[in-house]
Amino acid sequence: MIEVKGLVKTFDNFRALDGVDLFAPRGGVYGLVGANGAGKTTLIRHLTGVYRQDGGSITIDGQQVYENNAIKQRIAYIPDDVFYFLASSTQDMKSFYKSVYNRFDEDRYNKLRDAFSVDEKRPVRLLSRGMQKQSAFWLAMCMHPDVMILDEPVDGLDPVMRRQIWSLLMQDVTERGMTVLVSSHNLRELEDVCDHVGVINKGKMMLERSLSSLQDNIVKLQIVVPDELDTSGLEVLHHSTTGRIHTLIVRGSAQEVTEKASAKDPVFFDILPISLEEIFIYELGGVDYAVKEIVL
Repeated sequence: MIEVKGLVKTFDNFRALDGVDLFAPRGGVYGLVGANGAGKTTLIRHLTGVYRQDGGSITIDGQQVYENNAIKQRIAYIPDDVFYFLASSTQDMKSFYKSVYNRFDEDRYNKLRDAFSVDEKRPVRLLSRGMQKQSAFWLAMCMHPDVMILDEPVDGLDPVMRRQIWSLLMQDVTERGMTVLVSSHNLRELEDVCDHVGVINKGKMMLERSLSSLQDNIVKLQIVVPDELDTSGLEVLHHSTTGRIHTLIVRGSAQEVTEKASAKDPVFFDILPISLEEIFIYELGGVDYAVKEIVL
């Protein structure tokens, strides 16, 4: 269980985190979402004990993280830019990990060899970005972490390897109750794996909910009416038109929106699946994330 309360971090006169609260339950996958510069990586560096907070608290299973070696033994962290010792290979890093992490499992390392297409004797710095990420996952999974923290984890990986890695991660979530916190701009991918979502913007946590409750409270509606569409009674977040078809993003449950759409005497209407990306842009992001029309 990861719990953050009132987290504050200031760099010079810039407040990067401004009273952030976060709760990620044990055995779940938590998606951290936000625009560039929102504070995601700064938050993650506090969760892993890299940064010391100016205010607030960060705990894992009730224990403070900063300068707590016992807790750090239970955390695996894969950053966006993987860094290892310059001349080291994956095999070299395996030996280093074994000397640092008490839980490192060499039997698991050998079993996972077939899952990754990495030349384990070649220096990691000479591998492609995707291969470096594979090496990082290979080593991290052998630590048997209780908490896996990932910052843009599958960037650079091909679709088959992405599926392979998520399969291994979800196996650990299911069988060992591992908690995964993942920050990514690939909202489509998060939608497939996350059960909780937190949205951070300008150093503040805007919203934190289960993914199912988010999707239950916002609806994508397509409707055709004989004349002008009257949207009164609907809390419309976005409205676009293609020919006679109106596509609306509306706040409310599917049942509520269906009843209100039926009252418009439509020629046709349908409730469509809504993606996490659409929720993020139209419900959570507002004007900061709307796509702007630029005249060139």
